[in-house]
Amino acid sequence: MAFEHARPTLAQLILFTTLNVAVTVLQLILMPLAKALFGLTGLVNIDFRAFPIGPGFHIFDYTAGPLPEGGGGLAYFLAVQLTLAVAQVVNFFAQRNLTFKSDTNPWWAALWYTLAYVVITFGAAALQSVYKAPIYELFIVTWGLGATGEAMADVVTMLINALISCAVFFPIFKLIFRRTAEVPPAESPMRLAA
Repeated sequence: MAFEHARPTLAQLILFTTLNVAVTVLQLILMPLAKALFGLTGLVNIDFRAFPIGPGFHIFDYTAGPLPEGGGGLAYFLAVQLTLAVAQVVNFFAQRNLTFKSDTNPWWAALWYTLAYVVITFGAAALQSVYKAPIYELFIVTWGLGATGEAMADVVTMLINALISCAVFFPIFKLIFRRTAEVPPAESPMRLAA
């Protein structure tokens, strides 16, 4: 408790990181399940490519077919997004209530959190379009690990995504999840909600 009062931001960063690791573990558990369930459908054979960012690159680039020949198709996209959505809902409540102990309007916080999540998801997806294929190629084909390599590549890509999110979300959460006592009266989200 004394440490939290002496170094509040460092204490928040430590708890933030701990909770993010827990949420990442949750994602690591959910992703293979979601991928397996969606993989049983024909969605694996449906291209999902959206938001082109250059010749041959899309922010969301999940070509039809199983990995590594294809990009997992719509099935892989849905597995990733479902896993991320569940993790972010858990993360929202954990970070708001435990790390930052915010008492500001939860609806405003949820709105800003959702906006940040969408922007960060698009940014992380754009980066993933660069590193995902080489990672899967390395584990599955180059190292010849097959299904084990695919699972390992899933873990590596999720960890990269988690690191990107952690680096970006902490300063954003400091703004979103404030305590009323920390917010000057003119800027109070509670006042804006009224």
